[in-house]
Amino acid sequence: MLPLLANRHTIVLMQTSQNRAPRTFVDYDSISQAVDSICGLYERKLKKLNPATQNITYDIGVLYNFIDGLADMIALVYDSLSLPQPFSVKRDT
Repeated sequence: MLPLLANRHTIVLMQTSQNRAPRTFVDYDSISQAVDSICGLYERKLKKLNPATQNITYDIGVLYNFIDGLADMIALVYDSLSLPQPFSVKRDT
């Protein structure tokens, strides 16, 4: 990750299903913390689906599919003017 982007305040807005009830947001001190949290969300899901598996591995494509399967996810990253700038977390399909 570029050093200039590493410590930028980030807010992740997420809706895990079409139902509006599970909408949430999480506040992070850096982009890397936000990315780690998104990966952790997927890893917790994998552990829940595979409780007997001790070591679970996955590749970036599977993680992208998980993110694309969410109803919505966006990251607001503060720019140098301290104004939030939206960055799409989902891939363009």
